[in-house]
Amino acid sequence: MLLTVLAALAIFILLAFFRATVVSWLLAFMVIVPVVAIQARLSETVLQGVYLLLFLIVVVFGVPLLRRTIVSAAVLKLFRKILPPISATEQEAIDAGTVGWDGELFSGHPDWDKLLALPKCALSEAEQAFLDTQVEQLCAMLDDWDITHNRLDLPPTVWKFLKDEGFFGMIIPKEYGGLAFSAQAHSAVIAKIASRSSSAAVTVMVPNSLGPAELLLHYGTYEQKKKYLRRLARGLEVPCFALTGPVAGSDAGAIPDTGVVCRGEFAGKKNLLGIRLNWDKRYITLAPAATLIGLAFKLYDPDHLLGAEVNRGITLALIPADCKGVEIGRRHLPLNSAFLNGPIQGRDVFIPLDYLIGGEARIGQGWRMLMECLAAGRSISLPASSTGGMKLAARTSGAYCRVRRQFNLPIGRFEGVEEALARIGSYTYMVDSARALTAQAVDRGEKPSVISAIMKYHATERARTVINDAMDVHGGKGISLGPDNYLGRLYQQAPISITVEGANILTRSMMIFGQGAIRSHPYVLKEVAATREVDHERALHLFDDALFGHVGFFLSNVARSFVFGLTGGRGIPVPAGVVCRGYYQQLTRFSSAFALSADVAMAVLGGSLKRRERLSARLGDVLSQLYLCSATLKRFADDGRPAGDLALVHWAIQDAMYQIQHAFEGIIQNFPNPIVRGLLHALIFPLGKRLLPPSDRLAHEVTELLMQPGEVRDRLTAGIYISGRESDAVGVLEAALESTLACEPLQARLNVARRAGKLQVRDELLQIAEAREGGLITAAQALELERDYALRCRVIRVDDFSVEQLRTGVKDLNLAYETVMNHVWDSSKHGA
Repeated sequence: MLLTVLAALAIFILLAFFRATVVSWLLAFMVIVPVVAIQARLSETVLQGVYLLLFLIVVVFGVPLLRRTIVSAAVLKLFRKILPPISATEQEAIDAGTVGWDGELFSGHPDWDKLLALPKCALSEAEQAFLDTQVEQLCAMLDDWDITHNRLDLPPTVWKFLKDEGFFGMIIPKEYGGLAFSAQAHSAVIAKIASRSSSAAVTVMVPNSLGPAELLLHYGTYEQKKKYLRRLARGLEVPCFALTGPVAGSDAGAIPDTGVVCRGEFAGKKNLLGIRLNWDKRYITLAPAATLIGLAFKLYDPDHLLGAEVNRGITLALIPADCKGVEIGRRHLPLNSAFLNGPIQGRDVFIPLDYLIGGEARIGQGWRMLMECLAAGRSISLPASSTGGMKLAARTSGAYCRVRRQFNLPIGRFEGVEEALARIGSYTYMVDSARALTAQAVDRGEKPSVISAIMKYHATERARTVINDAMDVHGGKGISLGPDNYLGRLYQQAPISITVEGANILTRSMMIFGQGAIRSHPYVLKEVAATREVDHERALHLFDDALFGHVGFFLSNVARSFVFGLTGGRGIPVPAGVVCRGYYQQLTRFSSAFALSADVAMAVLGGSLKRRERLSARLGDVLSQLYLCSATLKRFADDGRPAGDLALVHWAIQDAMYQIQHAFEGIIQNFPNPIVRGLLHALIFPLGKRLLPPSDRLAHEVTELLMQPGEVRDRLTAGIYISGRESDAVGVLEAALESTLACEPLQARLNVARRAGKLQVRDELLQIAEAREGGLITAAQALELERDYALRCRVIRVDDFSVEQLRTGVKDLNLAYETVMNHVWDSSKHGA
């Protein structure tokens, strides 16, 4: 009897594991139940009852019409009652995105061959040439200390270069005079500029992300495209987009800014049908220099001039900055960054209807339009700017830790410093991998709403961690601001990217899993759609398919989570020829466990899951780490799986999987139902939590890669600007690193001689002279050591100023504004 039960259990586990159909389950029940019942030696009466119950189950679940009428109809009715309300703006956000690799991770069984089959990220010849020429020239023109301390703005020559060379028109098609760059190229350009100046990177970023150009490309009328796109591409119009307000932030439902359909006078025309606008916006990048304002507002038609409906919904418009009633020009100062940012107000601003983006046909579609275009900011611009800063921190930290010595050792040899350097290098590798994979998805036409939220949060948060670590290992070098400090402004400005495009706290706690649970789940969105279907018969058909698909999906993940938990993922098929097969297997295991946990959380907690933000955040953490690991493995494969990069890959993925384990621990520990807590723990960690963080030995290997020139270090930091001038802070650091490595054998010779009593003086320069005079080194070697000493001193030195020098910075922000505005308006008038 026991063997029969165990065999039956094994069959059921196999059916669940391989996601058997309803028919397969029923056939198994028809065979197994009678066998077990007979071996149990039940009485004739009980046996007949069992057979009758089995017959009813087979008939009800096996006949689709009966199943839909009896089972699915009842569950559908229950779903409609318990389903949490979804606001119009939430629904638009859900509908706006597309599902890509996040759907595979939600499936519990990601298709790794599908991921690895995606083409390798690459730029066209024209895009690479632009990076190597125009972007290189731009970076050479940028002096971030002058920009952020003296000018509080980009120099006029830089503004002119940006416009003349098409930096503001990277996403605009060539037919309108733009560069028509891919998302991959857009990302690479921003990353390289960010490695030189965050202020310049943001200035280039904004016209090419969420703003008038992108909105016009997707939704503008033919006349609007013809009127504005060429001017935007040439920099004759400087755009900004006004969404965030003092009260509502970026919350669509609470936007207080209004437009009222009415008749008014415009450009000499009277009784013109249009809109009277009133708004108050802040934190608007490029606003102080903008000539063209994109605006989001709520449109009302109280006099029914457009139709019967009064509340017409969120709508978008393009407004020339010189319209009567527009108040523009004042500046915010975001943490000593010099990109132009400020408030905009509008008081009784009247515009004609054809100023609406997309015309009358797009009235009320504003929020969906914005959601569909947010991919540029979240998927491309912010990850790119974060990556540029991370790469700079990785390259300079490794070099500085080799050049800077204490107790006669490079500081990078100290284990505490190694811990920080390993994190710097591995986080940089992982985020750069995800940056490229995500930009590639955008190039394929995807609108990755869930993945863009993952990237926004984790790219900016990991950048903050990397910059903090870099500041720690640089010590006093990092905290003394001045022309020679290449980290200080990155450190100061890190919270800016954390805050924009949706604050990170809310992105993590509400957006990643909140959207993903509906958008990326293989069945939830179908079930939700069925509950909203008006036609009863169609709703039943749709819901029945989704419901029983979902049941099979859930049972499969129960079985897979338990089996993979027992085996540690071993035995799971992985792509042929992979080096890191164990990582693919563990990630598949965690994908199943994640899908199981998500289903349990939604089923048990229902609508209250929206209020349990920390639980939702931890589920989002698991999904995020799965995506970051996927991108890391994809990048490693695309690069040809170089052995030199393995330490970076190992550290990054082992750290991420340890964080996944920690997130699951938090999910289980804080689940409100104790029975569910126990079941989840037994299914996900049947043998306990066995993953460990990266070892100290692995951290040492990563550190060594960062502290010496070579292919690995160059691959890790590829695409950033490195000056070849020793007058440049980063350039002299590169020279000092090469000199330090070249002189290490000579330094070792001097140390031996000093310990042997052959050298008496302690001062390094005098010691070099004494060694030369004593014949321990040649004159040429002495010159090499003296140059090395000078370079090291230059690297270690920090800036100092007289009181008068510190007072030379711009004091009146209006003066800085007037300088750039004069240039902007002169260019605009000249172009017109």
